[in-house]
Amino acid sequence: MKPTLVEQIAAYGPSDPTSPGRCPLIMGIVNVTPDSFSDGGQFFTPEAALQQARLLRAQGADVLDLGAESTRPGFTPVEADEEWGRLASVIPPLVDEGAVLSIDTTKASVARRALKAGAQMINDVWGLQADPAMASVVAEGGAVVAVMHNRQEVTPQLDLWDEWQRFFDHSLTLAEQAGIAREKIMLDPGIGFGKTVEQNLWAIRHMRALGAYYERPILLGVSRKSLFGKLLGREVEARLPATLATHLYGAAEGACMVRVHDVQAHKDALTMAALLAGRDEGAACAMVGETA
Repeated sequence: MKPTLVEQIAAYGPSDPTSPGRCPLIMGIVNVTPDSFSDGGQFFTPEAALQQARLLRAQGADVLDLGAESTRPGFTPVEADEEWGRLASVIPPLVDEGAVLSIDTTKASVARRALKAGAQMINDVWGLQADPAMASVVAEGGAVVAVMHNRQEVTPQLDLWDEWQRFFDHSLTLAEQAGIAREKIMLDPGIGFGKTVEQNLWAIRHMRALGAYYERPILLGVSRKSLFGKLLGREVEARLPATLATHLYGAAEGACMVRVHDVQAHKDALTMAALLAGRDEGAACAMVGETA
């Protein structure tokens, strides 16, 4: 029997949550939105979203991350009922098919409905801090949660390590007070959110230290981000090579999960990296592609 999501995450710690040598879990992105930066509108209808979700799952996604409100810079906020309406007809069929679902939301009411419908994880880009009820909803639902670092403003002179500590100390206190089990918490360094290019690079380089400091596994998500446009001059559709290189670096640094648009490419790259490193594919990448 395939391990549960919690069991798979627990395999990365907590004694050494960023130890290298394993293939990270692959989280496939399904944006049920009209305005996401990369693929906004492509999967906005329930039919298109389901088709994409099934494709990513067939390609090897371990988790599907469904988002119904864009988080790109300058995004247009949507009300909770509208956000849920975009998800309501997508979640049940995927749950019935055995998919492991994460919901990318900052709203507790959306998270509550999604967990009741069968989702197993909440991906909160404001680290439980945007909605005061979110931590309790996650705890009551017994969900895994990805706690991401975020900032309203970019501050070039910011000491990011001190900022990480301030932010994650608060998030983890909220989680503890609500009763979220520690083994169900992942940390996300927040690449592309409230950071300069240099701070984003620093964050990627220091993700191992972040995981070790808090003894929690790391979720890394850099797929097609503007970081690569600024560094390499690449448009969104030409950022896959840079995305792969960065996620391979993250895997070598012990990332527990990578959040990606291009599942097949990541599955192949991660599997080959494991094989070339002399690790047995079955042991190193057993989690990759086992979706049913």
